[in-house]
Amino acid sequence: MNPLAVELNEQISAQNPAIFEMLSDLGKNMFFPKGILTQSAEAKEKAHKYNATIGIATEGSGPMYLPCIHEKLSAFDPKDIYPYAPPAGKPELRKLWREKMLRENPSMQGTHFSNPVVTNALTHGLSIVGDLFVGQGDHLILPDMLWGNYNLTFGTCNGAIVKKHPTFTATGGYNVPAFKAVLEKTAAEKGKAVVLLNFPNNPSGYTPTVAEGDAIVAAILEVAKGGCNVVVVADDAYFGLFYEDSLKESLFGKLANLHPRILAIKLDGATKEEFVWGFRIGFITFAAGNGEPVPKVLEALEKKTMGIIRAKISNCPHPSQTFVIEALQSPKFLEQKEQKFQIMKGRALKVKQVLDSSKFNAAWDYYPFNSGYFMCLKLKTVDAEKLRIHLLDKYGVGAISIGSTDLRIAFSCIAEENIQELFELIYLAVQDFK
Repeated sequence: MNPLAVELNEQISAQNPAIFEMLSDLGKNMFFPKGILTQSAEAKEKAHKYNATIGIATEGSGPMYLPCIHEKLSAFDPKDIYPYAPPAGKPELRKLWREKMLRENPSMQGTHFSNPVVTNALTHGLSIVGDLFVGQGDHLILPDMLWGNYNLTFGTCNGAIVKKHPTFTATGGYNVPAFKAVLEKTAAEKGKAVVLLNFPNNPSGYTPTVAEGDAIVAAILEVAKGGCNVVVVADDAYFGLFYEDSLKESLFGKLANLHPRILAIKLDGATKEEFVWGFRIGFITFAAGNGEPVPKVLEALEKKTMGIIRAKISNCPHPSQTFVIEALQSPKFLEQKEQKFQIMKGRALKVKQVLDSSKFNAAWDYYPFNSGYFMCLKLKTVDAEKLRIHLLDKYGVGAISIGSTDLRIAFSCIAEENIQELFELIYLAVQDFK
């Protein structure tokens, strides 16, 4: 094992040994090298005459670039677009995002958590979590309504065994008892559990109520007190898009510093929150310990994260980071974001209005939804995949089939005035099978 990895592991073990136990074999071996990047950083500070370290081309006092590219980006200083960004992300962006998280998640006030590290959007953050904390045979606990990419990221790539629980109770609430039962079984069998909380949920569009969220946290705390190490990942991809009665902040805040055997990880990003999907800007943030600061643990986890980034992609895109900084600092940012939120909320409520009429009752029920981009129909008479293909071929309507009964509808991309017609066409397609 590299001495730098040994040093980071000793830092973690000294302040919170349970966190060290949570690391995968790769996580234990990971470190951030003191190589070209470290030497270049030193040169940037001290090489006042010539700096012949980092591998970019320069011209004059700045980076070399093509005028035909920069003419479209002339509002930005070339130094904020063309050079490599730091491996953990631009410091200004990390600071702004930390401030944003605290502003939007009151439960994070007073907790100890790491500075967010920039990732190449949220999926990259999931991959980092998998590499650092998920080993062959580890149990990953998820609801049965889940984003299919989790299977690929954690199962195929990291060897996790996915343990599902029913998402909803018979009365339509989040099925906390089923979640707790799977968690307790994993705790007894493995002594380690990886819990993934995705709210607003993809594909269902559901976020738990405050009471349900508290019950989820209580279940996690109970198994941690019983001796189980729990890695809890808050996948907050659709954070902020809460339309009705539900949690209005991430459960990360309530899990941070809750118990030494709980490592809380927050994954979020500008991609969906700020409607910049192609920018691929996400963040990963850690919280550990039981109320007492554990700065060496957080520092070590940040360096291991930087090591993964360095090994896999080197660093994240610089222009996207600059664009997001500009947005977060804009005096128009909050007003414009609220305008888009109201459009999304209007679409969600229109879907409910349309579906709550009795016209479609014979064709489907719908799962509870109150947030995010999506909702799901539960078909009563038609196979979901057959219906999906028929909708495309006859009506030119696209939807996503999930299993044999569920059809996911992304109301996020349907104008409010078109929602009635959308469901009328889906209903006609169902009728065709009669």
